[in-house]
Amino acid sequence: MKTDNLKINQLSTKCYEWYLSYLDALDARDVDRYKTFLSEDCVLIMNNAAPLEGKKAVLNGLSRYWQFFSDLEHDLLNIYGTDSSFMLEAMNHYQRLDGKAFSLRAIALMDRNSSGDVTSVRLHTDNSLLFE
Repeated sequence: MKTDNLKINQLSTKCYEWYLSYLDALDARDVDRYKTFLSEDCVLIMNNAAPLEGKKAVLNGLSRYWQFFSDLEHDLLNIYGTDSSFMLEAMNHYQRLDGKAFSLRAIALMDRNSSGDVTSVRLHTDNSLLFE
């Protein structure tokens, strides 16, 4: 994960450190670690796809998505919002299974409950290069 391009961060130090751990689990494509961040009733929406509702569905969906590439690295640009609802603007650096590397601009919106668990993630990026 890259943080040297981060210009604006409106999260508290505690939430920012939590979020870095969350993103690290994503970059590692570590389902077991990633699931510790999610509420049981979390929802993931990726672009115009149907929402994945519930922790099990989210984890299954991400596991399938992660099969299309070998590496992912988040490059944080800006984080706007509060510790319970915020948006990340990032460049996501991918390497496909065929070795082709590319970067995609992405926006992720996240909500957390009072316990700090993720209840909602809405991801918006043009990921068509993954599937060429």
